[in-house]
Amino acid sequence: MKTTSLLPCAFVAALLIHAAHVRAANEPKDTTPWKITGQLEEACSCDAACPCWFNSKPTKMTCGGGQVLFIQKGNYGKVKLDGLAIASIGQSPEGQTMMESFGNWNFAYNYIDEKANPEQRKALEAIAGKVLTPGASKKTETRYVPITRKIESKEHQITIGQYGTFHGHLIEGGMGGSPKIVNPPGADPLHHQYEQGRTTKMTYND
Repeated sequence: MKTTSLLPCAFVAALLIHAAHVRAANEPKDTTPWKITGQLEEACSCDAACPCWFNSKPTKMTCGGGQVLFIQKGNYGKVKLDGLAIASIGQSPEGQTMMESFGNWNFAYNYIDEKANPEQRKALEAIAGKVLTPGASKKTETRYVPITRKIESKEHQITIGQYGTFHGHLIEGGMGGSPKIVNPPGADPLHHQYEQGRTTKMTYND
C-alpha cells in the first residue's frame, strides 16, 4: 500500500493513561500494572475536524492516517519506558467512519520505537495492543523503526521510520489559543480531549 497526499486534519493531546482506563471485557487478562504520561499526535485524511469522532462520514473516500504516542514518563510493571514512542497507521473502508468499520479496516499497522531494548519492546507491544486501535483490522503488522519528532516554530514534523511522515500545526482559535474538542461521541481514553490542528503534509508507504 502506498499513498502520498496533502491532508488537512491533525491534533495534539496530552495524556495520562494507565491499565484501568483501557481494560476491555473481551481482552485477555493482563494483570501487569502500567502507567504512561506523554503526548499523542495524530493526522488523518479528513477535513478538520475529523468527522469520525462525531459519527459522520469521512470527507474523502476513506479516513486514513496515523497516530504517535510520545511517552515522557512511563512504566509497564518494573520496565521503564521514559522517552520511547509507539505509533499506528490505519485506514477505513470507503464511505465508512473509523468507528463504524472498526474490525474491518483496510489495514492497521503498529510501529515500535527501535531504541527500546528487548524487554521494553515487549512492554510497548503490550501497551500498543491495548491503546492503538486493537482489533481494528484483520490485516496487521508490527515493525520496529526510529520514531522521531521535530518542532520548528509552530510546525511539528513526525517521522515513522521509512514508512510514514506527517507535518502539521495547531489551528489558531478565533479568540486566541487552539480550539479544544472535549468528549466527542467517539471519545476513548486517548481522545477524551485534544487540541485541533491541520496537517500540511503526509506520506505513507508500507
